[in-house]
Amino acid sequence: MIEEHYEIVSVRPTEAPADMDGSNWHRYEIVQGANTIRGYRQGSLKSVKEAVKQLVFQLNERRAGRHGRVHVVMPKSKQPVTKR
Repeated sequence: MIEEHYEIVSVRPTEAPADMDGSNWHRYEIVQGANTIRGYRQGSLKSVKEAVKQLVFQLNERRAGRHGRVHVVMPKSKQPVTKR
């Protein structure tokens, strides 16, 4: 089975979504196989691209089952040195 990762298709300037005010809105599209995520985000093009990039990274990490897991290796304890 081939697992497809989430990928950014586009990030482009757009008008504010319905019921939202302000300027500097962008519409983004992310795909994963036949699935599509479309969303809006306000900010500079650079900041929105970075935020969407981070979102895609988190989605792929979560899909891989690595979100929030840490592999800790405890060192073997050494016997204390005693003086004679």
